[in-house]
Amino acid sequence: MNRVVFINRKDLLGLRCMCKKDLQLILDSVKPFKNIFTGSIKKVPLLIGKTVATLFYEPSTRTKTSFEIAAKKLSADVINITINTSSVIKGESLIDTGKTLEAMKSDYIIIRHFFAGAPDILARNLNASVINAGDGFHEHPTQALLDLYTIYENKKKIENLKVLIVGDILHSRVAKSDIWALTKMGAKVAVVGPSTLIPANIEDFGVKVYYDLDEAVCGVDVVNILRIQFERQQENFFPSIHEYIKFYQLTMKRLKMAKPDVLVMHPGPVNRGIEISTEVADSSNTLINDQVTNGIAVRMAILYLLKHENKKEFNV
Repeated sequence: MNRVVFINRKDLLGLRCMCKKDLQLILDSVKPFKNIFTGSIKKVPLLIGKTVATLFYEPSTRTKTSFEIAAKKLSADVINITINTSSVIKGESLIDTGKTLEAMKSDYIIIRHFFAGAPDILARNLNASVINAGDGFHEHPTQALLDLYTIYENKKKIENLKVLIVGDILHSRVAKSDIWALTKMGAKVAVVGPSTLIPANIEDFGVKVYYDLDEAVCGVDVVNILRIQFERQQENFFPSIHEYIKFYQLTMKRLKMAKPDVLVMHPGPVNRGIEISTEVADSSNTLINDQVTNGIAVRMAILYLLKHENKKEFNV
């Protein structure tokens, strides 16, 4: 996908083509919205009169709920489309569904789809702002942005930090968006996992590849752990769960090999006892709940930046 991220300054489809200046703009925009979300003010009227539609073709708890809360905090109206009870079941196409929502005066359409490129197709055919909430194995830009902000908030910088992404890189859209964002901001990114779960030629993305977690975790500033996505796998990519736990579970013993102030992150949902031990998941280094909170603030910022009356010029 080589499409510009903020197409005509109206859509957020991915981070591969977003420049560092735009990423920094988003990071700088988040804090005021976090102050709103975590403070005593229940709502602000920045999107009053606007309508946000969520269109999820795949299951979601955190992302969908996060967008809904973000929109309501900005005083927007929210429409949630349940695919298994919608006209999609009757054969309605993606574009027709989008045009129906636009005819209902939806200003934003938040889409998650199993097909990589579906948000791009929708954006090409609609005037409404389209935000990619995850498309196939392609990207999950708002998850990467909240990961980026969580690191930035805690470390006060991104440049030159050593960030390790652990696990199922092959099937993870989060990993791909994280890699685009982190490398553009100057982080030194590495990935580790079974060789069968590491994409071919991933070094071309500017990352270092490891297959041994004990070696990879030494001296890192951030560890981002990915869930094994069994639902996306068409075949077995490693002998057994027990083998994966033995070689790739982040334990306290392994965490001690990283820097003392290492941050541990996970996009969720967390499979305790598989990719991460309960002890690590509950440790003071782990920021999983902070990521959830920051996700709402980041999505508030995105909705605001894409507001049609408040268009900003993005360099691409």
